[in-house]
Amino acid sequence: MTERRTARRYDLSLPVIIRVPAERIVPDSQKGKTRDISTRGLYFVLEQDLEAGSELDITLTLPALASSRDLAFLATGSEKREVLARVQAGDRALPAARVRALGRLHWFTDRSATPQ
Repeated sequence: MTERRTARRYDLSLPVIIRVPAERIVPDSQKGKTRDISTRGLYFVLEQDLEAGSELDITLTLPALASSRDLAFLATGSEKREVLARVQAGDRALPAARVRALGRLHWFTDRSATPQ
């Protein structure tokens, strides 16, 4: 078989969380590991199979992110309001609520995303 990928691939094993979006705020998620990454995609391994063609939300934790002095999040749109309220309440089921910086963590939101 001829290699058709044109982007350079990096042999990199990182923790990954894969979620299949659903009607719920927090869809079911699976933890896995990447095998390699490129600027055009990533190869990851999970314990359970996913349905072919599924839309996925992917969360990667990069070593630089985990050791950053300052981190910033950007949340915009009313669809983020409930999620942001849960993050602020410390709901550890959401990946954003588990992020810790060595220094400060900054949140930038627009009015529609800001919890009342």
